[in-house]
Amino acid sequence: MSRKLRWSSADYCKLSKNQQHVFAQEKALRLYKSNAIYSFIPKNACSTMRLSLALYNNCLATTDDFKWIHKNNLTFSADLFSLVTASYTFVILRCPYSRLASVYLDKVVGEETSQKFIDRTFQEVKKSPTNFKSILGKRKPDTTVSELSFHEFVIALHNNRALRNDQHWRPQVEFLVYKDYDDYFCVEEFSKARKALKAKVDLEVVDARGLTLHGTNRFTLVEDSELHKASSLDIRRMMQNGECPSHSSLFNDEIIELVGSMYAEDIKMYKSTFGVNGLLYS
Repeated sequence: MSRKLRWSSADYCKLSKNQQHVFAQEKALRLYKSNAIYSFIPKNACSTMRLSLALYNNCLATTDDFKWIHKNNLTFSADLFSLVTASYTFVILRCPYSRLASVYLDKVVGEETSQKFIDRTFQEVKKSPTNFKSILGKRKPDTTVSELSFHEFVIALHNNRALRNDQHWRPQVEFLVYKDYDDYFCVEEFSKARKALKAKVDLEVVDARGLTLHGTNRFTLVEDSELHKASSLDIRRMMQNGECPSHSSLFNDEIIELVGSMYAEDIKMYKSTFGVNGLLYS
């Protein structure tokens, strides 16, 4: 397949100054032994894939050192020559609705959340008390951003143009360095990626969820139509007791519409590649 770059001609400037291309290029990771390129997208099985690449590229000998990957997100980033001459390219996509729900559960509800992360992410919200108040509605005046419900979190992203403030919820299309890839896989059918990557580049995909404690697979999933209004503190208490909202329970009609608007290009790409069966809302 011809390796046509997606963003290189989007701006008539020096390629190293082309922000769209530079962003996508640094997220394009090399598999050295097979001359392959994997475009990593946060929240799309990315810890599993980065751990697998670290083992494949001989930087780790065992999974015991899995925390290494968090300091080496871009260690395997490709240069221009590697992009153009790659023997094989692939990317893993995810239902945009599930991806955003996963971000909220990991980054806002999760214990790893720091006030620094919150302040950076919602800097525009924090600067504008009036706007912050409008987001929180009738909540108590001293409510902090880290207490946001999923409903309020989505509204904050939408109303404050924060969609690109953090890579974990940045649109997936912006991570794609190529116009086309040899293979597109999805989180919703991840077993297909595991089998194909073993067959094509001899990559052993190692599940990192038990190490990073991300994901909902270790919880009893709860279905409740009111959970989109629950504060992150309330959901954290649920998770401490072994329960977690299902992704679909975090959505109502308003949130579905907002997410559909914010991630329209991602949804279009997912539909055209995999159909609608893997989407929470088609």
